[in-house]
Amino acid sequence: MYCPNCATQITGTKFCRTCGANVSQVSQALTGQLPAQGLSKAEKPPSIERAAGSFFSGLAFILVSFSVFFFAPAGKIWWFWMLIPAFGMIGKGVGEYWKLREQQRQMELMMRYQQHTANQPAPPAMQPGAAFGEIGAPDTNELRVPSSITEETTRHLK
Repeated sequence: MYCPNCATQITGTKFCRTCGANVSQVSQALTGQLPAQGLSKAEKPPSIERAAGSFFSGLAFILVSFSVFFFAPAGKIWWFWMLIPAFGMIGKGVGEYWKLREQQRQMELMMRYQQHTANQPAPPAMQPGAAFGEIGAPDTNELRVPSSITEETTRHLK
């Protein structure tokens, strides 16, 4: 097997000795046994659990912030800065909830549309080139051959 980065021949190791690349996944890819990757947080669909978790974590952070203000000796100096992540968590929870509601609304609209179109007869097949606003191919028979550029622009020397 060869390293995909530097093309050095590798014999039974997980890393290339020349460039240090991880080659264990190369052999797995060649045999078709790659492990499935999980989705990142941004790619996961919105859920009420994450929305509620972020929202209530933000509220708890606000409570901790106010308790630091009232009970910690130096809390009057830095309690305010604890509100920044608290409001960020609350905003993340609200945003997640909005995404969830939008996704549910889209699903309802799609279900209604599918039910509506299931009762409708199928439209007749369109002929090729008959789409609305489509521009046809130009007629090249009417085009004239341009004259030579040198005939019109070159001055005759005498």
